[in-house]
Amino acid sequence: MDNSTPTEPPVLIVFGGRPGSGKSTIALALTRQIGAVLLEIDRIEAPLQAKLGRDIGPLGYNVAYQAATSNLDLGHIVVADCVNPIAVTRNAWASVAMGCKAVLIQVNVACSDTQEHRRRVEKRLIERPMQGLPDWDSVQARSIDEWPDADITLDTATLAPGAAVAAIVSNLRHLVPSRFGLSTPAKKML
Repeated sequence: MDNSTPTEPPVLIVFGGRPGSGKSTIALALTRQIGAVLLEIDRIEAPLQAKLGRDIGPLGYNVAYQAATSNLDLGHIVVADCVNPIAVTRNAWASVAMGCKAVLIQVNVACSDTQEHRRRVEKRLIERPMQGLPDWDSVQARSIDEWPDADITLDTATLAPGAAVAAIVSNLRHLVPSRFGLSTPAKKML
């Protein structure tokens, strides 16, 4: 058994943004492309809510922080797909990364086209009616703090999922060249 520390730094890529903005689509595509571990808050919270009721507070996030820590300690790349709406959750992800000596990449996903965003939210409700997804009114009513510290901001109204993944990978190549290879860094996308 090899007990040496990993030679490549672990990487934690944390997504955030309103439900229906395109986070999950991009996170899944990125995970497949770079061979990461995907943690989806919706999938973590669903069985907890089924057992404990809808109001589980931060329990789903706390489970995700622990799962991320376990995988980062093994040297893995971890993608966290979550709404990540407030500074408290963002700071907690940063603490996870710091505790694991991982590189942290924060990705803010938005959809500036209100009609398109609403169409996505309503389409999900039809396609996945039993998952307890929020309706349009709930998505709009949700309070989401500004995220000035996000490393990358993606607007899915103007950026296709493949282009969004390419922008993230370009940043990864710049920030963690030993793990992702060298490339010209991409600047924040708006």
